[in-house]
Amino acid sequence: RAYDGTASIIQPLIAPLYHTRSAHDVVASFSDKAGQSAYDLVRNYWNENSGAAAGSADAGWRKWLNDGVIPGTKFAPVIAAAKFSAASLPAAKTVPADQVEYIFRPDPCVHDGRFANNGWLQELPKPLTKLTWDNAAMVSPRMAQKKDFAHKIVSRGGEHGQILSTVVDIQLNGSKVTAAAWTLPGQAENTVVLPLGYGRTRAGFTGSNKGFNAYMVRTSDALWIATPSDAQMTATGDGYPMACTQYHFNMEGRQILQTATLAEYKSNPAFAHEGVKTPARDESLYKEFAYPGYAWGMAIDLNKCNGCNACVVACQSENNIPVVGKDQVMRGREMHWIRIDRYYTNSESATSGKATGDPTEYNPTLDNPETFFQPVPCQQCENAPCEQVCPVGATVHSGEGLNDMVYNRCIGTRYCSNNCPYKVRRFNFLRFQDWETPQFKLMRNPEVTVRSRGVMEKCTYCVQRINTVRIDAEKQNRPIRDGEIVTACESACPSEAIVFGNANDPNSRVAKLKAHPRNYSILGELNARPRTTYLAAVRNPNEQEKA
Repeated sequence: RAYDGTASIIQPLIAPLYHTRSAHDVVASFSDKAGQSAYDLVRNYWNENSGAAAGSADAGWRKWLNDGVIPGTKFAPVIAAAKFSAASLPAAKTVPADQVEYIFRPDPCVHDGRFANNGWLQELPKPLTKLTWDNAAMVSPRMAQKKDFAHKIVSRGGEHGQILSTVVDIQLNGSKVTAAAWTLPGQAENTVVLPLGYGRTRAGFTGSNKGFNAYMVRTSDALWIATPSDAQMTATGDGYPMACTQYHFNMEGRQILQTATLAEYKSNPAFAHEGVKTPARDESLYKEFAYPGYAWGMAIDLNKCNGCNACVVACQSENNIPVVGKDQVMRGREMHWIRIDRYYTNSESATSGKATGDPTEYNPTLDNPETFFQPVPCQQCENAPCEQVCPVGATVHSGEGLNDMVYNRCIGTRYCSNNCPYKVRRFNFLRFQDWETPQFKLMRNPEVTVRSRGVMEKCTYCVQRINTVRIDAEKQNRPIRDGEIVTACESACPSEAIVFGNANDPNSRVAKLKAHPRNYSILGELNARPRTTYLAAVRNPNEQEKA
């Protein structure tokens, strides 16, 4: 039904998979119409309830299918009026400053649990914590210090992405749940955030037995915030391994994330280039490539990126990227072709673009940090370090500036990944793809090769989309227009932070952004000449509020 109640008839596009039953079949089995087909059930219902004259029902049915809607089925308008006034509401409760608030929030990936069986969303790193496959009771740095809840990075058995969190018992509203604690810089001191949507036991193979069930301590009279005086949170002494995709937080003096205040930007618009010695174009041992036609490039505005992860899922869907599971993520083997790095900084260090420290340890400057997000796909370097070390020519340079991967040449040496300073290449350590399950074949994009074990892969600027537009343009004997090619990450970005196009065209959006004073390259001093560049973040903080 539409928003006004108008009914439409939805026709199935495929037969049921695995001899399953539709909702029509299930409902009919509880009535006197059991055994009828879904088609007959829907057709007979509307013929009987549409008010059509005898003999004209079939004609009406055919017209409804043709038009897509059934006329005269919208609901009568309802006028609702509030039966209470705001003045009659009880006064807000005054919570003592030292009282701990337990806040329930939908998880940023699986929401309230409805998406718990979606492997893409389970493996999607959460915007702030960068955790996958789990939720955690989030506490502030000060609370973590007081109660000794701080988590720590461990490296055992090659599991580079494993973080050991403190296990805590939370007694709330007369019930108890056991969870892992996670320190979250910027969170208010006396608050504990309990994300919903996890801890399910019958959510299917993907969603079962992940994380903890916050619903166990949630009641109808405290749906979102609970402040009982008898609530307790105590450490059990156990540790719980968590899979985190950003476990190396420090920039170690490198100007990877460039930020400034508005006042600093006005006084020096080219602040992003200060302190970075970018070699001249002739300072290279590599062969100089010529790009007489198109030169594809990308510009990402860090002012606009809010870390929502839409680009990550869009890329995974477009490029048939597999889900690898928690164990492999803890070994640093996640397969996402684009990642979003999260950095913390404060006003004192903003101009240097350097993180203040490792937030896994207590740091008083991180009680109220500034948070920045930086999407990092393959940088498509013109002087690509990966191309020089591949012994079989599996990674090659195209005439339009793309760093291409020839999958059926790759023999899995991983030299290219070792030589990449941006760490944006992914390797199929195991056979992550399921080749037998029929419905998985419907999930994959037929325009993109499905990779198997022992193959290196990475971002291609959605070369399949480039070629599709190129074919259409050649058919019409015209050049490719600016904005005609839209990469998967660009199309999904709600803030339009990602712009792709022809850098050779001075009038293109990407060329104008690359000419902007804020534009810079990550690790430009290495002379890799990335085709993916960034516009430095400029913030305008209210200094009076900070004071």
